[in-house]
Amino acid sequence: MFTACCPIILASASPRRQDFLSLLGLQHLTVPAEIDETPEIGEVAEAFALRMATAKAEQVAAAHPEACVIGADTVVVLDQTIFGKPRNCREALTTLQTLQGLTHKVITGVAVIMQQRTIKEANSVTSLVTFDTFTEEVLQAYVDSGEPMDKAGAYAIQGKGTFLIRSITGSYSNVVGLPVNTVVQVLLRHGFIQPCDASPGRVPVTE
Repeated sequence: MFTACCPIILASASPRRQDFLSLLGLQHLTVPAEIDETPEIGEVAEAFALRMATAKAEQVAAAHPEACVIGADTVVVLDQTIFGKPRNCREALTTLQTLQGLTHKVITGVAVIMQQRTIKEANSVTSLVTFDTFTEEVLQAYVDSGEPMDKAGAYAIQGKGTFLIRSITGSYSNVVGLPVNTVVQVLLRHGFIQPCDASPGRVPVTE
């Protein structure tokens, strides 16, 4: 669908983000950044997500100035409380109990950097997710599946955790971890990617 016009590096180890780029036909390298992901005192969720995404992209871009580097960070927020990845099963259960029956925000910060061309653009995308209500037994069974342990907010919308969700407003891919529409728009605008040419001899479809 798309082809890269320069090397593309994803500064993330997330298999979900990698899958989105691969789905678009974009060959890319994965170089996870290692940064301190602790919110600053009083830092609001959107600012935190943008700061994390930018820091990840900047770290990798410093070593790969010729590449388009994509950094991303996703946070789950309820009343300005940021829910990161649970540290243990008890914390995962507590997070799910706190979120159920309510609507929370999923905010992803995305930074695109190419040092060689002095390009640096960062955006944030917000989706609203409403949980249904379940018994502790049901939530514990989900925790016991192991899926919540490396997920912000202790759930995966693209996995078993999809049963938790009553409704979603906004970008689905954003909730998974990468607002694909925003990323593609940025990459196209800066000429980092372009649509693939039609196959030779292909007959256009007409009405």
